[in-house]
Parts: sequence; C-alpha cells; structure tokens
Amino acid sequence: MELNLGGTLTEVIPVEDDSQVGQTRRRVLQLAADIGFDATDAGRAALVATELATNVLKHARLGEVHLRLVPCADLQGLEIIAVDRGPGFDAQRCLRDGFSTGGTQGNGLGAISRQAQVFDLYSDERGSVILARLYPRATQSCDLRFGVSQHAQRHETACGDGWHLAVDAQRICVLVVDGLGHGEDAAKAALAGTTAFAEHPFDPPETLIADMHRSMQGTRGGAAAIAQFDARDGNVKFAGIGNIGARLASPTGSRGMASHPGIVGVQFRKVHTFTQTVAGGQLMLLFSDGLQSRWDLQDYPGLVSQHPAVVAAVLHRDFCRGRDDATILVIELEVPHG
Repeated sequence: MELNLGGTLTEVIPVEDDSQVGQTRRRVLQLAADIGFDATDAGRAALVATELATNVLKHARLGEVHLRLVPCADLQGLEIIAVDRGPGFDAQRCLRDGFSTGGTQGNGLGAISRQAQVFDLYSDERGSVILARLYPRATQSCDLRFGVSQHAQRHETACGDGWHLAVDAQRICVLVVDGLGHGEDAAKAALAGTTAFAEHPFDPPETLIADMHRSMQGTRGGAAAIAQFDARDGNVKFAGIGNIGARLASPTGSRGMASHPGIVGVQFRKVHTFTQTVAGGQLMLLFSDGLQSRWDLQDYPGLVSQHPAVVAAVLHRDFCRGRDDATILVIELEVPHG
C-alpha cells in the first residue's frame, strides 16, 4: 500500500439519549454513500453504528462515537469507534452471543465483529473503547494498522494541529505539527507545515524541518516532529522542534524521543536527527501538547498489543487536557522476519 495521507479531524457524535443513536446511524449512512459503498456495505455500516451507539447508551449511559474515513488501497473505508467511561466488561464473555450485562439478547458485539473487517476493543474499570473498520466486501484485506485521534479545542471549528502520514512498500513517515495557540491562525500555520512536508515526505527529517520552516514563515509558527521508519533495517529516524511528544512502545516498556527547543517558522538553533533500532510489533506514538504527557501504557495491561486506533482513542479519552487542540497518532512498526 502506498499512501500520502493528509490529516483530518475526528468527527465526534455525543451519545446521551436515544435520538443520538439515530443521528449516528444517519451520519454513517451519509459517509458510506460519500465514499461509494453499495447498499449492502452501507447496511453493514449502519448496523454496526447502531449497535455501538446503543451499547454506549445501555451500558455506560453516555459516551461518544468517533467517525473517520480510513484508506484501503485506492478506496476508502469507515472507522467507527465507541468511547465511554462506563463500568467496563469482560470482553471474551460479552463476545459470545447470548451473554448480556444489560438484559438484552446479547448479540451486539458478536454482530459487530461479524460485520466489520477489523474489530478490536479494550475495556477496564476506566471505561471501554470498541473499534470497527468496514471496507467494501469486494476488496481484499488492506487495513493499515494506525490510528489517530484529533480534536479541536472546545468551541473552535478550526484545529491548530496537523498530521500527515506517508507509506510505501518498506517505509513509514509521520508528521505531527502544532500551530501556536489555537483557532484559524494556528490552523494556517499547521497547514503550511503539512503542505511542505507532503511534497517529499521521505526526504531526511532535518531537510523536511528546514522546508517546513521556510513554508511556515509569516505564520505564527509551531512545534513539529517527524518520525521515519524503514523496515529494511528496523531503524526509526526522528527529528523534532518544540513540544510534540514522541515515544516508541512495546509490551516491555517505552522510550521517548527527544526534540530540540524552538518554533518552526520563527526561530530554532538546530535540528538533529536521532536514530533508534526497533523490534517488530512496536508502536510509534506522536502527540501534541493538548494531550498530557504523564501516562504509561504499562498502566493499561495488554493495551499496547491492541489495534493502534484503540490505543489512540483510550489515551485521548483519559489524557486530553480539554483546553487546547489535541492530536495523537499511533502506528505499528512491522519488521520483516529473516
């Protein structure tokens, strides 16, 4: 799969009463039509959306459904994530048809897992996150194991964060940029940076930072971090200016990647590219300062092995500051065996 994917906001539908279950279903049907799903595939998406929103309402009383379009070769799929802070549940028991914690027939999660090409969940005493990705049935499996949760500051329509993802046969390159402040002016700074990055995303990170610096001059400027992974040697190259957080995580722990001080588009002293070698199955996480930095995936047993979209949603739910734009991008790094 080859991609040069521009970032988009996560669409959020609050689920607090029955009317929002219908709102979720209608919005998913609209998105399905927009990306060319046929009637059968659109019906699958509507069923999944209805079940997820209904589960939130019945078992957690309130929560959210997050929607996003996701790439699949030359097509697009639908990502639907239910997020709540309810009491949690035993995932294995609840996936068995006929088991219910809420007095229903107990077919919801089983039905979702059968309709979606990608299904995953994480649940504990802090709440639950349930992921479903749906692609046209006629397409071959092509899910890219990444996840992103991006949200503008409350009451703002523009987001001052930006992200971009480029993928080819052996390489992954990720950018997260945070325009200073928030609102339209911050969004213009972030857009200038992502546009420059997208032209040659596999150039050396220090070259990309320099290109972004020139492009962002005349804007507020911002913080930026670039991480490149090459599966041929298992190396991650990282360069950052400002306060974008970056970590590599595995089941045994995590390590941070260091940025230099400064403001891209305004002034910084230097940019240095750091190189680290990783093992297969690790996660690479980049996040803006709208997300708290004092979290540890080891506090969430098993989460690092879940789908990256679930990881991103859990961390956003529990560590979003709520007073700034917030972005977290998580991608799995695959190293070929040989």
